[in-house]
Amino acid sequence: MLVPIGAGTTISLTDAGHGPAVVLLHGWPVTALHWRHVVPVLLRAGYRTIEVEARGLGDASSGRGGHAKATLADEVLAALDAIGVRRFAVVGHDVGATIALLMAAAQPGRVAAIAVEEEVSPGIEVEAHESDSYPSWHLPLFTAPEGVAERLLAGRLDATVDAYLGGSAGPAGLDFDAHVGYMSAYATDDRLASTLALYRSAQEDAVAVRRAVRRRLPMPGLAIAGRFGRGGQVAEALAHSVSRVHSVVARDAGHYPAEEAPDAVNGALIPFLRAA
Repeated sequence: MLVPIGAGTTISLTDAGHGPAVVLLHGWPVTALHWRHVVPVLLRAGYRTIEVEARGLGDASSGRGGHAKATLADEVLAALDAIGVRRFAVVGHDVGATIALLMAAAQPGRVAAIAVEEEVSPGIEVEAHESDSYPSWHLPLFTAPEGVAERLLAGRLDATVDAYLGGSAGPAGLDFDAHVGYMSAYATDDRLASTLALYRSAQEDAVAVRRAVRRRLPMPGLAIAGRFGRGGQVAEALAHSVSRVHSVVARDAGHYPAEEAPDAVNGALIPFLRAA
């Protein structure tokens, strides 16, 4: 469904099931398809799932404005207000996890628990791990001075997204249909501006995150990582944000554990939510 939240902004979300609410926020360059192995398990366990597409991520939410993650967090909270969701757990992947963290910091009384999948938020420093295979070439490319990245990537975003998906997934790779679906959602020139904007807000995001975690947040946290992704960095980063951290590292996964190792992710996520 498309939820208008004012100022010409509309947030796309899928609301299913009954019970305690779990908000799911995917990152770049994936869509809500990322949660296809998680949502059915949550529904069977008695949860209400709300898959939210933050503006600039996926291909349905729309509106003008910057892409600082604090702004996107406010928009997601407004969408939840609009559908009457007061208290919830939140699961965020990649950029979606930074949005989730800033939601939790902005309104900690609403967030029962936070799970972070494959994200080290800007502003949080962790040790480098030589074994990490997570690609980093996209960061300097997307944050090149305005005009430079546009000239380099115009007409080539498809190859860029394809290379990133292939490299970040690790040896196992993504399902072919998912890979194709993500390419369809992101790999056209009309998505270039929003893609670059998501990364060019990194300094502003870092300031917001450092302010948010000045004191650790009260809710428990679950770090979800892939051995061929961010690995132990995810739990290390989350420990800067919350006092109680649980962790699962999927042995064969890259940057997409919920897709590449759903049994490991669900096996950690359901007990974590039940204990929250």
